[in-house]
Amino acid sequence: MPTDVCVPVSRLAECIEESRADLDRSGVFAPIVGHVGDGNFHLTIVVDPTSAEEVEAAEALHDRLVQRAIAMEGTCTGEHGVGSGKVRFLPIEHDAETMAMMRRIKDAMDPLGLMNPGKVLATPAP
Repeated sequence: MPTDVCVPVSRLAECIEESRADLDRSGVFAPIVGHVGDGNFHLTIVVDPTSAEEVEAAEALHDRLVQRAIAMEGTCTGEHGVGSGKVRFLPIEHDAETMAMMRRIKDAMDPLGLMNPGKVLATPAP
């Protein structure tokens, strides 16, 4: 399960240290790597997809990682993109006005809803 987050460089060491401690407590294996000059780092959470317990632990770790980055004035992704795995974090990271603006841009660029239909910003706001 590859993932990444990005935080201001001034919070990077703190975020990595907290994430490493969280990872150690989680019981899952995930190397942490990054090109951290821009505040971006990656985890590749190694999980047995047939183990419901491992998948649940990995997903919980991922959720905490993203929420930690957002709380540190960062973003849910540095470069991997939002996609279907992180779309639920956008309303946490961005206010309603920003979400509406992104939706307007999506609608202007793809008025027929042909690109990634039914995903991310193509659906009406909740």
